[in-house]
Amino acid sequence: MPTYYAQVSYTGDGNTTQYSITFSFIDSTHVKAFIDGTETTAFTISSSTLTFTSAPANGAVIRIERQTPVNSRLVDFTDGSVLTESDLDKSADQNFYIAQEITDDSQSKLGLNALDRYDANNKRIINVANPVDNQDAVTKYYLENTWLDTTTKANINTLGAISDLGTLASNNANVTIVANNIASVNQVATDIAKVITVANDLNEATAEIDTVANSIANVDAVGTDIANVNTVASNITSVNNFGEKYKISATAPTGVTEGTLWFDTSTDTMKVYNGSSFANAGSSVNGSSQRNKFTATASQTVFSGTDDDGVTLAYDPNFLDVYLNGVRLVNGASNDFTATDGSTITLTAGASAGDILNVVSFGTFQIASFSATAITSDTLATARLPVVPITKGGTGLSNLGSSGQALVVNSGGTGLEYANASSAEVYGFERYYSPSTLNIAVTVQNVSGSNVYFIDGVQQDTLNLLEGNTYVFSYPSAHPFALSTTANGTHGGGSEYTTGVTRDTGANTLTFVVPSNAPQLYYYCTAHSNMGGTANTPVPANNSLRYITTNQGQDNITSSQYANFDDVLFSASGFTFSLSNGELIATI
Repeated sequence: MPTYYAQVSYTGDGNTTQYSITFSFIDSTHVKAFIDGTETTAFTISSSTLTFTSAPANGAVIRIERQTPVNSRLVDFTDGSVLTESDLDKSADQNFYIAQEITDDSQSKLGLNALDRYDANNKRIINVANPVDNQDAVTKYYLENTWLDTTTKANINTLGAISDLGTLASNNANVTIVANNIASVNQVATDIAKVITVANDLNEATAEIDTVANSIANVDAVGTDIANVNTVASNITSVNNFGEKYKISATAPTGVTEGTLWFDTSTDTMKVYNGSSFANAGSSVNGSSQRNKFTATASQTVFSGTDDDGVTLAYDPNFLDVYLNGVRLVNGASNDFTATDGSTITLTAGASAGDILNVVSFGTFQIASFSATAITSDTLATARLPVVPITKGGTGLSNLGSSGQALVVNSGGTGLEYANASSAEVYGFERYYSPSTLNIAVTVQNVSGSNVYFIDGVQQDTLNLLEGNTYVFSYPSAHPFALSTTANGTHGGGSEYTTGVTRDTGANTLTFVVPSNAPQLYYYCTAHSNMGGTANTPVPANNSLRYITTNQGQDNITSSQYANFDDVLFSASGFTFSLSNGELIATI
């Protein structure tokens, strides 16, 4: 008996309904069942077991076989697509299974011995080893009937062994498929070196394809953000220009052009090159302020360019005061004027001829470097502070007091010194949520022929991931656990959610710190479909209590909390003390 790779036969006993499927298959729809040579669909498949709806009759011949599709590809690779291990395996399995089925089909057909030959008249076949008349008669019947035309009969002796012709005929459908797909076959033949490279890589201990598959989340991320990548590529000249204009070092860069930005790491200061030297970066308005004066014409509303003194109007939007005939105007589209572009002021109502418009523009300034304890009333009255920077840790204000201290006049009234500040002490309590770290075990079990996740032992449990908490999921290496805003994740057309997520592929853990305003999420397996479930992200209720105070050195109450702190105290003497909007009220 020949050995079959994609089929198995049984004999019914009138009682048994379940029969084992001894071969592998890609999809259950590829498995066919026959009873006494007639195909039946009255069965179900679970894992590797086929169950008939009713038991086949006693003595019935049962054949179960695999019929892998040959007219279409189960996986269609396109230019630029992502190669995954599962897709490559499925494509290879399809070809392998089809080859097995062709072999089974060939073994199930009757053939002729390799010693068979045609006679001179092409009318019969003579088996040289064992010529039998009835064999020749059967051959003669087929040769003399119309299924062979005259030309074919005349040239049939050139085909050699008749067994080759029998094999070709029995596989006519497969030959037709090859002919219809000859372009693809030729393409594979042309790229056979690449195919061999892929095959060799799959056989390596650590294949590059495996590396890509293990990093598929990163590959998908690049694919998702390809528009941004293309934008950067399209603007690479601008990016390079910025790189040439922005410097970071402890010493001033040389050979630079006007407008170059330099972050001075020795002083933690941003500076800009003005054409001759580096100055502290700040407003485009030079100095601490700029003043402009314009004399209006009749009904004039727009003021720009040079003023009465030849000074060009320039300002930082929202950092200027405008006066018309000495009266300060209100900024805003619904008020007296608008100033948004840094070089133009537009009045809501036109000025009269001869009106004077004054503009005071505010810019950056720098404080003089001197000892605070040396400041006296005379110093404040007569000082003209030189422009030098306040720097971190050295050349600016030095000998600072302790945290919480204030600058006050000394006891002699001759200067300033650091001293403890006096403030009202308010105590209160507030409830808040104290976050926790939780460890969750993710396991996999087969349910009705499909693998699904079990969360701490519960099948596809609905998760409630509280904002602020940290969750550490431990999962099997073959079933990577992931989160997505789409049900079934990448299998459902979505992408992996990564905000607050850290994955340790060595330890097979995923750590998720739930951010504020986290979206509705779903958990899924990156390698297999329909294994996960729902992951809600609710705002947690307060679970802890703490005190708040304005006490020196321990202030942890905000100004808004202080302003809105309301409480009432009752006393036995009839006084009622209350705090309302930060004010103490005593009521008899």
